[in-house]
Amino acid sequence: ELYEAGVKKFETASGGVSLTGGAAANYTAVTQSSATITFDFALSCHHKVTLTQNATLGVVSNQAIGQSGSLFITQPSSGNYTVAFHSSFFFTGGSTPTLSTSSNAVDRIDYIVYQTNEIHCVVSLDVKTGT
Repeated sequence: ELYEAGVKKFETASGGVSLTGGAAANYTAVTQSSATITFDFALSCHHKVTLTQNATLGVVSNQAIGQSGSLFITQPSSGNYTVAFHSSFFFTGGSTPTLSTSSNAVDRIDYIVYQTNEIHCVVSLDVKTGT
């Protein structure tokens, strides 16, 4: 059992764990320093990168089967960068998506590591904020 200010927040339970309250996972900001972007899943579940050139999402390091999260891919104000995917990324219907290339577009890739080097993904294109 784990407590915060005298209130139980986390405990083991039959078949797993029990959580009281919300849970949050941090983001890891990735700097694109080459044409291949490699995400390290040991750092966090959520990663974000602003493109600086055309890119390929490479083999993910430190994969954990069952891990899930999101990858946020942002175009700079100049836009027009393309993104390709390593063959370990699998998408709905078997087709690799074409990500947004417009200025400041943010695409979200939600994923789960199904098995080693098999990452199942769904994509939300050009997600807009409420502003």
